[in-house]
Amino acid sequence: MTVDPNLDTGLPIRLLHDRVLVKVDGSEGERRSTAGIVIPATAAVGKRLAWATAVGVGPHVRAVVAGDRVLFDPDDRSEVELHGRGYVLLRERDVHAVAAERVESEPTGSTGLYL
Repeated sequence: MTVDPNLDTGLPIRLLHDRVLVKVDGSEGERRSTAGIVIPATAAVGKRLAWATAVGVGPHVRAVVAGDRVLFDPDDRSEVELHGRGYVLLRERDVHAVAAERVESEPTGSTGLYL
């Protein structure tokens, strides 16, 4: 498992199988549009995906490494608190996209689909 060195856990943590531990970016409260309009947290927007930063990955995770930004559905998540900080635990298959500089160098034609 790869763990972010900034993750202060006290005890070693080993993520199992295809699990990805992420820290959600920003708050889930009100947000601001690109035009500067404040959108309250109670505004219904439909199904909206969220970005997070991977802080740890299990041994069977193939496409995500610690430090990557991942896109996931916030409705399908398991929340966990470690030393006062909130994290989300996902399966790799629940990650919709990965944003990292190394993604550019991967071979084209790689779909990342599970067969």
